Amino acid sequence: MSNKVILVIMDGSGYEAALSQCGYLEGAVELGQARRWKMITATPSLSGPMYETIHTGLWPHEHGIVSNEGMRASSSDNIFSVARAAGKTTGAVAQEYFHKLYVEHPWDRLRSVEHNDLGSNIQHARFYSMEGYGPINAVAPAEIDLCAQVTLLAEAHAPDYLLLHSCSADTLGHTFGGDSAEYRYQVWMIDNALSRAIPTWRDLGYEVIVTADHGMNAEKHHGGMEKIMREVPFYYFGEAEGLPEEGAELSQLGIAATVLNRLGVAPAQGMRPALF
Repeated sequence: MSNKVILVIMDGSGYEAALSQCGYLEGAVELGQARRWKMITATPSLSGPMYETIHTGLWPHEHGIVSNEGMRASSSDNIFSVARAAGKTTGAVAQEYFHKLYVEHPWDRLRSVEHNDLGSNIQHARFYSMEGYGPINAVAPAEIDLCAQVTLLAEAHAPDYLLLHSCSADTLGHTFGGDSAEYRYQVWMIDNALSRAIPTWRDLGYEVIVTADHGMNAEKHHGGMEKIMREVPFYYFGEAEGLPEEGAELSQLGIAATVLNRLGVAPAQGMRPALF
C-alpha cells in the first residue's frame, strides 16, 4: 500500500509542553482522530544531529553528525534519497539546515529560499534562514504561513513525502527557557496553526505525523541526557494497522523506516525497525 505522508517537526517542543499546550492535538487524541505516544530521542539531543537521525534511522555516532557546528551534507541513506530513488516525489518547508543536509548544491541566501529541482533529493521546497536570530529578534516565520506553504506545495506538486519544520518554539526556549510563558505560548501557536492545516492535509490525502527533535530545559538548553530534553511527543493521524500499544515509549530512530513503509518504499539497510 502506498500513502502520502506529511511529517511535522515542532523543533524544541518537549513531551510535557505538548501535552499541556497542544489543545488541538490532544483533543484529536481524546476523540480518537489521532494517536499519541511518548518518544525518546537519540543523543546528543541537538537539532542538526536529530534532523539526520529522524531521516536516516541512525544514531548520531553512526551517521556522523554529532553537533550543530558539524553540519554537512548527509552521507547516509535517508527518507528523501530513498523515496526519490523509488520514484516518489519529495518536498519540504524547513529551515536552511535541511538544505545543507539534503540538497546537492550550496545554500545561496538570495536564491535558495524557493527550490524546485526534480534532480534533487528534495524536489520542491520553501526554505527559511532565520539569519541573525536572538533575544532582540526571533526571526521566526508565522506558523500559519509555514502551514500555508505546505498546503500550496501539496496542491501544486502532491509530494509523496512532505516535511514541515518549525523552529519557533526552539527559538523562544533558547531565549526565555523551557519553563517560560513565552515558550509555552509558542508551542500552543504551532498547535493553533496545525488545527487549521491538518484537516485540509487529511482531505488532500495525507497521513500526518507530528513530533519534535528534542525538548528544552529551564536553563534555555538541550543536548544532554535530561528527560525534558529527550522526551518528545509523537502524534499520528492516519489509518495504519498494527500501531504500538497505548502507553508504549517509542524510539526516534524508528521514524525513517515508518515514513518509508507508509510510502510503500522499503527502508534502507541499517535503518532501525519501523514503529508500525
